[in-house]
Amino acid sequence: MVTLTIDGQKVTVPANSTVLEAAEAAGIHIPTLCYLKDVSQTGSCRVCVVEIGGRLQAACVFPVHEGMVVETTTPLVRESRRVTVELLLSNHPQDCLTCLRNQNCELQRLTHELNIRDVRFQGVRTHVPKDDSSASIVRDPDKCILCRRCINVCSDIQGVDVLAARERGFETVVSPAWQAKLAQTACTNCGQCVLVCPVGALVEKDDTAKVWDKLGDPDIHVVVQTAPAVRVSLGEEFGMEPGTVVTGKMITALRRLGFDAVFDTDFSADLTIVEEANELLERLDEGTLPMITSCSPGWIKFIEHQYPELLDHLTSCKSPQQMFGALAKTYYPEKVGLDPAKIATISIMPCTAKKYEADRPEMRSSGYKDVDVVLTVRELARMIKEAGIDFSNLPEGEYDNPMGISTGAGVIFGATGGVMEAALRTAYEVVTEEALEKLEFLEVRGLEGIKEAEVDLQGTKLKVVVANGLGNARKLLEMIKRGEAEYHFIEIMACPGGCIGGGGQPIPTNADILKARMASIYDVDEAMVLRKSHENPSIKVLYEEFLGKPLGEKSHKLLHTPYVARSRFGALAGTISEPESEKEKVAAAKE
Repeated sequence: MVTLTIDGQKVTVPANSTVLEAAEAAGIHIPTLCYLKDVSQTGSCRVCVVEIGGRLQAACVFPVHEGMVVETTTPLVRESRRVTVELLLSNHPQDCLTCLRNQNCELQRLTHELNIRDVRFQGVRTHVPKDDSSASIVRDPDKCILCRRCINVCSDIQGVDVLAARERGFETVVSPAWQAKLAQTACTNCGQCVLVCPVGALVEKDDTAKVWDKLGDPDIHVVVQTAPAVRVSLGEEFGMEPGTVVTGKMITALRRLGFDAVFDTDFSADLTIVEEANELLERLDEGTLPMITSCSPGWIKFIEHQYPELLDHLTSCKSPQQMFGALAKTYYPEKVGLDPAKIATISIMPCTAKKYEADRPEMRSSGYKDVDVVLTVRELARMIKEAGIDFSNLPEGEYDNPMGISTGAGVIFGATGGVMEAALRTAYEVVTEEALEKLEFLEVRGLEGIKEAEVDLQGTKLKVVVANGLGNARKLLEMIKRGEAEYHFIEIMACPGGCIGGGGQPIPTNADILKARMASIYDVDEAMVLRKSHENPSIKVLYEEFLGKPLGEKSHKLLHTPYVARSRFGALAGTISEPESEKEKVAAAKE
């Protein structure tokens, strides 16, 4: 421990602390911009400068030492911060009123915090065109403030390395190699770069207009599904505490927006578990092990690019979103007497990669595009606000049938380890034909990057592992390739924390917020009467009336899919050509 003085106040902190951490411990606020705890500590923006011994130092990276004296509000410090932010503003587009990050922009907040009312400088930065090639993410280099947060999260946390700073001086731009478009790269669409961008340089592709158009068409029957993690995060967009469970209010809001039926993705999460658990048991008898989950589209794109030699290890199960979409265009219209051609399926997801997934050519097994439009949590919040709905005071609604009944196992899909835990609950009872007394598999819970567990299935030792964040996925896969670890079943989620930390979640999303959302996910599970996927009565009826049996012919046609290898460096490498037409895409997917 060392003791230093900050603004006349004695502070004692661990010797490896930075000045910023010491100030936080003392309750002293130092403004930051490029800094992001556990992700980005580059000291590049210089907004956090403080005065130490008559010199300016970046508080986020400067280490403390015994007897240090720090001043945070001297005239030199205040003027330096103001000039830095003014210079950023001089090169920043003045379109705040129409920017998606308006009122939730860190540069905007800093401008207000530092009381900047005039910009004394004229920007000279070169214009770079907007990149909207991706199905999920829009990149606007003109708004980029070069904080490098996106670079750090893409490289250090996700291990994808799509973004980097190119050129020098006023020509500097954060982009993929050779100024390629995102769609031409190995970008996984995970959206973690969007979550950490302090401004509007990286945002989700806004598809709200598409949904409004469908809601306004009297000839279209519009159904909506809501992912497990949405119910514990949507409230944050309306000023509620992180982790507040707003399931009932969300359902009511969706009905008021005009949706004809409101369903729960937890239903198809239960269906995924029934199919996945049976596939695991089939593979344990004779098949490729370890079996790896396929619920996360960002993870799927990662393995397609980075580890195509391991694609046979993926379960063939589609994600719950896509299973729901296939049933919404087949089972649902048959059950209620509707023309599937006049049904539109909308998803509310915590994930930007789900937009990409819905556009994949494999996801048309119903004979139509299974999921028509995907909205993130942020997009749904914008629609609710645009409609003038007083979300906080809405009454509690209930999901519609037949795809609105779910179990606690479906709910916990929203947190890392949840898919594994749900699968174990079902696999145990299918194998042992005995009731599972203790439903909680605590070993696979929590925010640790890699978690292991072993389950005894009447003498069969099932070794399982859970990884969240693509950087941890890479570590795990490299261990397996080197023969340093052997497992039967692996769950991988692209985003840190799983879906509760998805790229489409409210901003900010940090470790404390993830913990609050995760705790609520498990609270919802514990409060439910049904907590095992195979006990869902609607799933039983689905098999009796429509699917026949798990892993049956109809199930395979609608609920399962293979995936294909892609160029390690995206389309640029040219080793795998991108199909140009829709017909070619479908043919390539079938092959």
